[in-house]
Parts: sequence; structure tokens; C-alpha cells
Amino acid sequence: MTIVGWIILGLFAGVIAKILLPGRDPGGIFGTTLIGIAGAFVGGWLSSHFLDRPISNDFYDTATWIAAIAGSLVLLILYRLLFGNSRERR
Repeated sequence: MTIVGWIILGLFAGVIAKILLPGRDPGGIFGTTLIGIAGAFVGGWLSSHFLDRPISNDFYDTATWIAAIAGSLVLLILYRLLFGNSRERR
């Protein structure tokens, strides 16, 4: 999978993570999208290094999607903990 494929995967993973963790994010949709792209890379890296699951070159590999979504969820949670509570009204 090329870098463009990882970016597209990250965009979808960020949207799915946002659906799974609804709320008002400090960075808005742009920040959530960037978190999704970074989460795809982080999830893939963690999967390959700690779970001995090599990164597939196939865009439609289920394990790759799960790793990308999990990485996006982790980064979204960390982002919310560091930069503000998404449930508060200002």
C-alpha cells in the first residue's frame, strides 16, 4: 500500500473513531482527520512490532483496518485528555 493508501485509510479510520467517540473535539474535524491519519500509522506500527502481525500491502485487509481504527481511537483519547474535555460547554 502506498502512502496515499495510508492517508485514505487514516481519513476513514479518523471518521470511524469520531463516530465511536462522539463529542466536541478541541481541534474540530480537521484535527480529528489528522489524528486518524497518525492513528493509522501508529496502529500499523504497533500491530507489526508487538503483535507480530506484518503490515499487509492489501488495502482491504481487515486486520490493517482494525489496527488503524484502534490507533486512531488511542490517539483521539490522548488528544482529548491533553487538550481539553470534549464534553464541557464553554
